[in-house]
Amino acid sequence: MSLDLPGFADPVADSQRAFRAVLDAMAHPGRVARAGESLRPPAPLAPAAAALLLTLVDAETSLWLAPAFAPARDWIVFHCGAPIVDAPVLAAFALVSDLSEFNAFSRGSDEAPETSATLIAPVAGFGGGQRLRLSGPGLREPAGVAVDGLPATFTALWQANHALYPRGLDLLLVAGAELVAFPRSLRVERV
Repeated sequence: MSLDLPGFADPVADSQRAFRAVLDAMAHPGRVARAGESLRPPAPLAPAAAALLLTLVDAETSLWLAPAFAPARDWIVFHCGAPIVDAPVLAAFALVSDLSEFNAFSRGSDEAPETSATLIAPVAGFGGGQRLRLSGPGLREPAGVAVDGLPATFTALWQANHALYPRGLDLLLVAGAELVAFPRSLRVERV
């Protein structure tokens, strides 16, 4: 049973480390950060995704889970206390199995762009796969990142998302204990 699997060993220090990793990743898009190295969450939840949930989601934060993450649902509810919502548009955070659900989430409004969703999405890894050129806030010069496991339509999805700025989705890609952030202000081109 997934409830037998512990969360953070030291909840305060571990969540502070994970929060710092998220802040650094958001401030430096394309840079690979690490979080959750010591976590052993239930499959198919990656350690970085588990660390993000333990850090960013609580009893007042709505969460949508892709059906693929049903085996981890009890663990997430127990350790985070998050209310799980049935409709993607109601989620403040979402754990997606792929980016096919990308357009189902709230992008906020002109009056309240902060009400948009943040997606946490697993990928196969960083360093191989699609090569992307990143530019925008947080990057003095354009940066590059390679992501294995993105759909072929990712750059088109992201360009449409970015065009809504300051509205739009924020995206945290995870692979094992690694994560890369794509804040909505980021411009992305395929290389």
